[in-house]
Amino acid sequence: MSQLRFGASDVAGVRFAVSPVWETVSSMWALDDPVRHAVHLPWIDQARVTLRRPDVAVRVRPLVELLGQIAATPPDVVVRDLLATTPNRPLSPFGRALCDDPGGRLPELVTALRVWYDEAIAPAWPRIRALLEADIAHRAALLAEGGAGQLFGQLHASLRWTGDRVVSDDPWQLDFDLGGRGLALNPGIFTDRRVLWNLLEDSLPGGTYPVRAVATLWETPPVAAGDPLARVIGSARAALLNLLDPAATTTDLARRTGMSGGNVSQHLSALHAAGLVSRSRQGRHVLYRGTEAAAVLLRASRGE
Repeated sequence: MSQLRFGASDVAGVRFAVSPVWETVSSMWALDDPVRHAVHLPWIDQARVTLRRPDVAVRVRPLVELLGQIAATPPDVVVRDLLATTPNRPLSPFGRALCDDPGGRLPELVTALRVWYDEAIAPAWPRIRALLEADIAHRAALLAEGGAGQLFGQLHASLRWTGDRVVSDDPWQLDFDLGGRGLALNPGIFTDRRVLWNLLEDSLPGGTYPVRAVATLWETPPVAAGDPLARVIGSARAALLNLLDPAATTTDLARRTGMSGGNVSQHLSALHAAGLVSRSRQGRHVLYRGTEAAAVLLRASRGE
C-alpha cells in the first residue's frame, strides 16, 4: 500500500494531460503479453507485422529491449532509473551499453521511440487521443462537481481519498509528500491493472491510470439492420443516439462511428434542434448527451 500526501496547493495543482510518449513506450507491454492485453488484439496484430519489417526492427530494437524512459535525461538519472526498473533480472545487451555510456547511447533510444511512434502509434493516434480526451473530460467533470475526493474515489478501484491523502492499494509501499508541486494525471490505454506512479523528489509527481471504455477503442459499432429508429431518423443519427449515454465529445463519436468530425457535428446539431441531444461545456470540451426524449425513442425502438 502506498500513500500520497496532499497540501492545499497540491489539491489546486491536480491536472490532466495526454502523453504520446507514454502510449508509445507502454504499447510494448501489449506486444510482450498479448493475452493480458487482449482488448488490443486488432492493434497488436498490425503492430507485429510492422515490427517484422527489417527496416523497423533494427531501429526499434533498443526500445523493445528496454521499455524504458526516454528523452533528454541526465546520464546519472538514466542509469539510476534503468537499474531501478530491472531489480530482479539482468539487463539486456543494450541496457548494459546504456549504463556504460548513457550520454552516447541515449540518442539510439530516442530514435527507436520516434520510429515506433511513426510506424505503429501515429496511424491510430486520432482515435487514441479521442478516447484519452473523452476520459479527461469525464474526470474534469467529476473534479468540478465533487472535488478531489470524488475524483480520486472514482479514478480507479485501488484508490481512495482519506481527507488529506490518496491511499493506493499497490505493492510499492510508498509514502510520498507532494510538497506543493501538485499531481499530473494522464489516462493510458495500455495501463490496465493499477495506477502507475512517477514519484521522485527531483521530478514533477505524476500518475498514469487505466482509461475508461478502452474496449471501445478499436470498435466501429454498426446500427443493427432493420433498426426501426434508423428508418425514421437515419442510420447515422440513430447510431449517435445509441452512443450518448454517457456523454461524449464530437471527436470521440467520430472515432467510434467511423464518421468524419464534420458529419458528426451536423448530425448532432440536428438532433439538438429536435430536443434529442443536450450539450454542455467542460473546460475546452463540449459534451453531448441524449435527452429523456431520446431515451424514450430508444426504448420504444427496442420494444421495451
